Amino acid sequence: MNRIVNRQAKKDISADERLIVALDVPRAAEAKALVDQLGDSVSFYKLGLELSMSGDYFSLIDWLQERGKKIFADLKFFDVPETVARAVRQLTDRNIHFVSIHGDDAMLKAAVAVKKDLKILAVTVLTSLNRQDLADLGFQCEVEDLVLSRARRALQLGCDGVISSGLEAARLRDRLGEQFLVISPGIRPLENRREDDQKRVVTVEQAFADGADYIVVGRPIRDAVNPKGAADAIQAIIAHALL
Repeated sequence: MNRIVNRQAKKDISADERLIVALDVPRAAEAKALVDQLGDSVSFYKLGLELSMSGDYFSLIDWLQERGKKIFADLKFFDVPETVARAVRQLTDRNIHFVSIHGDDAMLKAAVAVKKDLKILAVTVLTSLNRQDLADLGFQCEVEDLVLSRARRALQLGCDGVISSGLEAARLRDRLGEQFLVISPGIRPLENRREDDQKRVVTVEQAFADGADYIVVGRPIRDAVNPKGAADAIQAIIAHALL
């Protein structure tokens, strides 16, 4: 537990900002309703592909920022490097905190070159994929080895951090150190460990014990009977994990 305290001190991340809630809904009106419901319980939000198709992506970002919320633009850019660079450049003056890149070395290098104050997060392996899925895609290696390889290259290229399941966070810390960011999706509190498309999942406690800096939580909050209560419960677990 001392390692977690040291990591927090080095990175100066407040405990209440370590929960990033995924606004995985189709329309801005639904996103705003959820944000209003969560109130002061959540200060950091992830806006992904679904909302980017709504036509209100940037107006929703402005609306969130007016309420003092931080933004993770989880757009997983994957295209020729010049196109990735141009897309990232479109985000650099919007006071967005994180953006995700799901690409090769050239794409990551292009994104880093234009990022300014925007933090670049490299996707390692999606939490919806397991060892069999990798084999189907032609990767003849273990998930953990691929995550480590991609994370190492991303950091060498100047990325600020990686998106990785909490299952691999401890190994990343052991091999690559403390200074980069680890953002872990696929979080399932014990009471939410039902079957869905997330295959490499961990609890809130495990994610932070193994070295995650932030967790991304969607369905366990969005689909809860009481979303604010669910968010408050997760925030309490985070606060306890960081003691």
